[in-house]
Amino acid sequence: MEFQLLGPFEARHAGERVVVGSRRQERCLLGILLLDAGRAVTTTRLIDLLWNGAPPASARSTVHTYIGRLRARLSPYGLCVETRHDGYAIDPGPHAIDALEFLDLVGQAAADHHPRERVRAYDRALALWRGPLLADVIDDQLRGRLGGHLGELRLSALEQRAEDQLAMGLHERVLADLTPLAQEFPARERLVVARMTALYRDGRRADALELYRHTRHVLVSELGIEPGPALTTLHERILRGDPRLDRPPAPLYAVRVGEEWLPWNTSGHPALEFCNTYAGWGGPELPGSEWLRGYSTLAAWAGHLDLVDAPLVDRLLEQARERPDEAAAVLAEARVFRADLYACLTDPHDVRAFNAVAAVAQRATGSAVFTRGEDGLGQWRLSPAVGLRLPLLAAAHSAADLLADPRRFTIRACPSEDCGWLFLNRSGRRRWCSLATCGSRRQPPVPC
Repeated sequence: MEFQLLGPFEARHAGERVVVGSRRQERCLLGILLLDAGRAVTTTRLIDLLWNGAPPASARSTVHTYIGRLRARLSPYGLCVETRHDGYAIDPGPHAIDALEFLDLVGQAAADHHPRERVRAYDRALALWRGPLLADVIDDQLRGRLGGHLGELRLSALEQRAEDQLAMGLHERVLADLTPLAQEFPARERLVVARMTALYRDGRRADALELYRHTRHVLVSELGIEPGPALTTLHERILRGDPRLDRPPAPLYAVRVGEEWLPWNTSGHPALEFCNTYAGWGGPELPGSEWLRGYSTLAAWAGHLDLVDAPLVDRLLEQARERPDEAAAVLAEARVFRADLYACLTDPHDVRAFNAVAAVAQRATGSAVFTRGEDGLGQWRLSPAVGLRLPLLAAAHSAADLLADPRRFTIRACPSEDCGWLFLNRSGRRRWCSLATCGSRRQPPVPC
């Protein structure tokens, strides 16, 4: 079955609507259990919620009656309402509950390093909302008790999605997404900041300033507070026409390749560059802490270092859009390989890491073909038949070449505590990587 709680309550089976409760309180009871699916809700709590702290003497027996009716209606669809101690629980099993799907998607988005992938996850999560939680079943007071955290997560998702869209240069999307919500959340400053920035980038400076004036009026007249520093600072920057507001910020030590920001080349070998997408600036608040943010970054990186031909990169990006789950699996595999390769190159005695790298390299070698390059020289290239794993296997093939080369013993890691990038130190005199300012904590954090 499919249960829709984010809006009017609905239950469906095979696309057809199912009536699961003739009374509003029965649907409310089911909604409460579904929100806590997999966990027991005590009868005492159910009574408190259903009657808002003022239950009749017959409340307990009424709850038992409602549970019996729900069991009779739901059991034909394989949904069981279990008795657990002094309460009840629903085992969600294979059944879909939009509120739980929303939480899962928001968690996926928060864990992803790439703004584009985060926006996609937030899009899917926010599309589940069709209105207030259990809109036709509960009142605002009970909604605050039951789903206040869901409402707050929705707002946070709207804010983060808008900020990611601005970072990607998609101010038109921000206006399209946030303008319909302006009256619903007039005092949510983070949303206002995103919308003001989008208006300014859209050439609507007067509208951005008017939005600030309206928001300040709401904050002062209804809440008795002045706008916060983020909103005030943005207002001042718009007044003086700060040119940096016209475009999203660029990460430090980066080069733009198509739609992707990639790290500068610092090491002199593709296998080391692959590790250097991982090593520099290890903290989340420092710039460049994760360069391999999405599959599109992986494919663009492989093309930028000439491990994969440019036409193949375009084909891979198209395939990734058609098969996002497979692309995500390849990206996860690439990150594991990258960590193993870094461990292998920094510790020649790490047999486990070497064997892990060798296993991927052997698969790459089995897919390689010897071809004639444009310069007339022969070269090993991987067959496009390997599909989305092509950039990963190309990196593994390059890593195998380096591990079989005496230069492997000249590899050094930058000793800066915030860096760790790898480079070839053939002279034996070079100590640092090629970035004179690498990892400096004096650098201001810049989003990637």
